[in-house]
Amino acid sequence: MKRFPILASFLLACALAPDARAFCGFFVATGDAKIFNKASKVVMVRDGDRTVLTLSNDFKGDFKEFAMVIPVPVVLQKGQIHVGDQAAIDHLDAFTAPRLVEYFDENPCAVAEREARMLKSMAAPRAVGMNARGGRADALGVRIEASYTVGEYDILILSATQSTGLETWLTQNGYRIPAGASRVLGVYIRQGLKFFVAKVNLKEQAGAGFQQLRPLQMAYESPRFMLPIRLGMVNADGPQELFVYALTQVGRVEPTNYRSVKLPSDAQVPEYVKDVFPKFYRAMFERQARNEDWAVVFTEYAWDMSWCDPCASAPLSSDELRSLGVFWVDATGRPSRGGPQSTFVTRLHARYDAAHFPEDLVLQQTVDKTNFQGRFVIRHPWTGEDDCPGAIAYRASLADRRAKEAETLASLTGWSLDDIRTRMGVATDWSRKEDRTTWWQRLWGENVSK
Repeated sequence: MKRFPILASFLLACALAPDARAFCGFFVATGDAKIFNKASKVVMVRDGDRTVLTLSNDFKGDFKEFAMVIPVPVVLQKGQIHVGDQAAIDHLDAFTAPRLVEYFDENPCAVAEREARMLKSMAAPRAVGMNARGGRADALGVRIEASYTVGEYDILILSATQSTGLETWLTQNGYRIPAGASRVLGVYIRQGLKFFVAKVNLKEQAGAGFQQLRPLQMAYESPRFMLPIRLGMVNADGPQELFVYALTQVGRVEPTNYRSVKLPSDAQVPEYVKDVFPKFYRAMFERQARNEDWAVVFTEYAWDMSWCDPCASAPLSSDELRSLGVFWVDATGRPSRGGPQSTFVTRLHARYDAAHFPEDLVLQQTVDKTNFQGRFVIRHPWTGEDDCPGAIAYRASLADRRAKEAETLASLTGWSLDDIRTRMGVATDWSRKEDRTTWWQRLWGENVSK
């Protein structure tokens, strides 16, 4: 395989925010259309110097207004560009997403009986997972290095000697360049990078019959492992969500030039969070990002792809992994050279802007295979009628448990503690609501557990 010189692993990444729509690089549009880069997601398969990038496209609007510009270091051959399957990305997103799990408390009397019989293990409750015109290209220092049609996309690989010339060429060819693009383009031109420009071929798109644009994939080799996120902020209407799904053989992926922290996990929250989990997740993430001054990358998931506990969805099949570029796995799910399957997935998430993320995101593989997932726990109380000492003590503990759940939810999200208590279905004497202990047991609390 041809070995490419320094490939500044181009591309932004992101996506999950339910109401945010975006892509990598930056959008350029014809006429006065305003296409804001809010969120994107990218799947990055990495092994040694080999990388396969899959760019999820959630573009909304008239396809003739769509175009994407991404810095690349070399002229990619047509065979290195592919149109992917959105369903595989959606599955990977669901598989790695922060999840809510539920546990159901056991009868404390039955638990006491087992302890009395000196059983050393207890049955754990089971988790329930929830073709372009040349214009004055030469005169402007712009050269069309290659031109392809791949699927529903017309693709140009451009080189340029000056950012103003590139900006002029794009404008002359029907693109409106967002303010500030020339300055950022100049950074990549000075690095000797080329520019991958993709537009929709309306005839091919209509013939294919797809209602949405499919993901673009690129395969290349480079010792550098990074995502140039600066272009994506040129026409951003506020901060953006960045989601990176990194698949490797060796272990977890982490940034090297920004702090990395783990998403809060295993926090116990009130039962009603089950009905508002998307709202909870957005509020929780915003609160955590704000606490970190918007300048960190969160790890939301790190786990071997062959299993999960609990599973938010079934693990990806070998065919799905291959479709995303996991070239070391064959149709049987094993590496092509034999041995057990080894695909480790890391999900990274950042909310970023130019002020807090001034540099491109540089990544590295690690050999750390410690499992981690962002998960939140609901514990449903036991509601039986038994009145053994253990049941009395259990009921007495529920008020404190509910109080802690309310405080935890308020701390995670910044939501009003009083509103949380109200939503939990409690009145003025909220700490004792539904408490089955008698008034005299509450009077002499020290006797409750006896």
